[in-house]
Amino acid sequence: MPNDAPDLRLDFPATRRNRDAIAEVLTRVLPPTGCVLEIGSGSGQHIVGFARAMPHLDWQASDMEPRYRASVDAWAAHEGLDLSPAIALDVTQQPWPVTQADAVISSNMIHIAPWSACLGLLDGAAGILPEGGLLYLYGPFAIGGRHTAESNARFDANLRAEDSSWGVRNLDDVAMEARTRGLHLVETVQMPANNLSVIFRKRAGMA
Repeated sequence: MPNDAPDLRLDFPATRRNRDAIAEVLTRVLPPTGCVLEIGSGSGQHIVGFARAMPHLDWQASDMEPRYRASVDAWAAHEGLDLSPAIALDVTQQPWPVTQADAVISSNMIHIAPWSACLGLLDGAAGILPEGGLLYLYGPFAIGGRHTAESNARFDANLRAEDSSWGVRNLDDVAMEARTRGLHLVETVQMPANNLSVIFRKRAGMA
């Protein structure tokens, strides 16, 4: 890259802060081999860190926004990682451009998007995951319709003030919709800053 070329890398402090905690969970739950599709890769700091920590997996970044895809690719180049270029993917547009993956992960996406995006994520993941495949979500969730911390309640109010279609999702609603698509909630992990890691497995034959 020429010295005067623009640096397309974006730096999100929150992404840097939570990356290692998420990677610790992913290292335990992801399969030993296969393709991991990240939905809403944002700056790319997550997937670059995950790829460095888990090089035995094939990582595929995606995002709707061109500047985020450019940032992902710039971070991968900066870190010397041989990642496939980030792809454009809108979760609400079926079928997805990726036809199969062994795991789908998404961090801090479904609350900064309309509910239709959450449903699209579940539809797409159910369509491309094999039996036993994993869907991993990270972010704040309400439980039983109640916020788990006052800070999450304030965050939810701020999101809805910015866009009435956004908001911290009720995990019970997400799990119910997932179950109708053969994706079953198998584990939740308490994370820093009142967030959760939420892990689903595809079990198509289960009620």
